[in-house]
Amino acid sequence: MTTQPAQQIPGVYHRKIGDIVVTAISDGYLDGNLEVMRNIDVDKAQQILRDAFRPARRTSVNTFLIHSKGRTAIIDTGSGNYLLPTAGFVQRNLASAGIDPKSIDTVLLTHMHPDHSAGLTEMPSGRLLFPNAELVMHENELPHWFDDAAMARADERSKKLFFLAGREQVAPYKNRTRLFKQGEVFPGVTAVPSPGHTPGHTAYLIASGDDQLMIWGDTVHVPEVQTAFPEAGMAFDTDLAAAAASRRRMFDRVSADRILVAGMHLHFPAFARLARRGEAYALHNEAWVHAMD
Repeated sequence: MTTQPAQQIPGVYHRKIGDIVVTAISDGYLDGNLEVMRNIDVDKAQQILRDAFRPARRTSVNTFLIHSKGRTAIIDTGSGNYLLPTAGFVQRNLASAGIDPKSIDTVLLTHMHPDHSAGLTEMPSGRLLFPNAELVMHENELPHWFDDAAMARADERSKKLFFLAGREQVAPYKNRTRLFKQGEVFPGVTAVPSPGHTPGHTAYLIASGDDQLMIWGDTVHVPEVQTAFPEAGMAFDTDLAAAAASRRRMFDRVSADRILVAGMHLHFPAFARLARRGEAYALHNEAWVHAMD
């Protein structure tokens, strides 16, 4: 008698972009309600999810390895042990992919929220989980999270989970941190600032030969809802209007130029195309492909 499987296979998926290989690494997922959405009727949002056979707000948490020019970067680090037990699996999935974190020389952050930066450091020991990596992010990100006045204006949950936790996570990398405004930040990777969700929120355009991939960070959190209603935002956007404007710009760009996209909260493995539908948009998940084709 055979034993039934009790665990999913590792969350690892490779996609080739020209000469660059991008590997999606799942951190898991986070379940929540729709009360955190803004600028949309909650009942309408719930109906959109029901129509998409998604009765709840289940948010994938993804990170992406970039293998380029003999170097390896990771975009975002997952949630470590800060959030729910359904997430925090980046290190396990890196091991399944045969990747030693010591071989990663660059960590590119889209922004400093706990599902993106909490996997930098093992807490409370302070051990670096990417001990040989340079930490790279937009120049507007660190000043915001280290601004005591901004922290004083935040609610208690945000103070603890965003400001204080963020400071803890990046502190061990203080002497190996590089900030940018825009431009190429890693071989074949160009920063595309998309402020609003946070002041330094950044997407990354991967380009090689004729191929492009836009890793758009937290442009969306609830894909089905925010592609149908791009004005819909989240309670944890630092600037709702700016986040919506950045989302519109990103949607217009990738749909007009037919650029392949990936996102930290698109459903794993998170590669898709975006098509315009009047004033709204529709995501079309990419069919499975082989990395070396």
